[in-house]
Order: sequence, then structure tokens, then C-alpha cells
Amino acid sequence: MNRMNKPSTTIAKLLDDLESFYCPQEPSWPTDPYLFLVWWHCGYPASDNSCARGWASLTRCVGTTPEKLLAASPEKLAAALEPGGMVPELRALRLKEIAMRVKDRYAGDLRSALLGSLDKARKELKKFPNIADPGADRILLFAHIAPIAAVPSNCPHVLVRILLGRERENYGVNYREAQNAIESQTPSAFDARIRAYLLLKHHGQTTCKRTNPKCDECPVNSKCAFFSGKNRGRPPKPSKL
Repeated sequence: MNRMNKPSTTIAKLLDDLESFYCPQEPSWPTDPYLFLVWWHCGYPASDNSCARGWASLTRCVGTTPEKLLAASPEKLAAALEPGGMVPELRALRLKEIAMRVKDRYAGDLRSALLGSLDKARKELKKFPNIADPGADRILLFAHIAPIAAVPSNCPHVLVRILLGRERENYGVNYREAQNAIESQTPSAFDARIRAYLLLKHHGQTTCKRTNPKCDECPVNSKCAFFSGKNRGRPPKPSKL
């Protein structure tokens, strides 16, 4: 990419601008590792809104402890999960699988099992249904287990667009490039990296959407290489961080 076409910014300044525009963000999900796994399966397709609806119904009708999930019939669990969206029967089975593993393998204390080796913690988390590297990173960061440079799983394109001009076709490459940027330009501290995660997530969901981004309304478009390339009438070529 031609450096003359690439607005110069730092992630620190970018996050300050996003926070000034959106206000400070707070997680809307449980930060305990086990409870997050339950929350994550409360909605499908998984989103903050669908998971919140399913979580509210589940906590009211059944409860969230391993014992309560295992004691409930699959039919009762599925009925409780219906407000969260599609395939409630399958999600009910997933919750029973999660509850059984946490109760039997970790004696009900998943968090303690994740302390120590980061590689081991990631491997343990990825044994749970629908948890890959982005989900494991998110859990470890928000549980204050490791200050990982986690990237919102549905918004890795945000930083790549702003810093490089255009995201790659490969999801894994986008995730690694966004993660490398956060890792190199933010302090290795829980507060700093949680703040980065929440602001980038909110920006990606409200303005810098994967399709049809609202570039003209964007509070950081003057610093964005993607917006600069659009205004010059040609899409910028992606480059490496």
C-alpha cells in the first residue's frame, strides 16, 4: 500500500476517539468462564441480544448451575432457551454437555482449571462445544486470567480496515493481524485490553459493519485507510502489519 494514501494513527488515539463518541463500554455477558459458556449457548445465532434473551429465560425457569442444568429435562431446557432463537433442543443438549464436563472433570470450578499454562487453558476451553481460539481468548481476558490481546470474533475487520485499508479474505489472517496490532500498541494489562475489545466490538457492530459500513457516519473516518481509499475512488490493497 502506498504510505501516502494511508492515514497515520495509533490504536491509543483511535480508542480515545471511539470512547469519546460511544462512551465507555461494559461487557453485557457473564465474565466467569463457566457462566460465559452457558450464556454463549443461550442464543442462536449467537449475539448479545439473542444470548441475553435466552439467558434471562434460562435463569428464571431453570437456573445456571451445573446441578440445575443436569437435573432439568431436555424438554424443559429447550423450552427455557426458545426466546434465544433457533435450535433450542440442540442448545439444550450442549448445555448439558457443558454442565457435565464442568461438574465431573473440574468439580464445578472451571476457572481454577484454567490457571497456569496459557496453552493448557486454551486447549481445555476448546474442548467445549463451539469454542475456538477467539472464544478462548475472550474468556481468558474477561475472566482476568490472562491479559490476551483478544479480538471480537465477528469484528476482526475493524482494525485491519482502519490501519491497512482492507481486510483479507482469510478470517484467520484478519484475526492475527488485528491481534498483533493490539498486542504491539496496547499495554499488556486487563483494563487496557478489555477496553480495546469492547470499543472495537461496538464500533464493528454499529458503524464499521462487515457489509455496508456507515463510513460517512464513522467517528474515526479521518484516520481510516479504508475510508481514504474509498474517497480516492479505488479500493486500497491490503498490506501486512
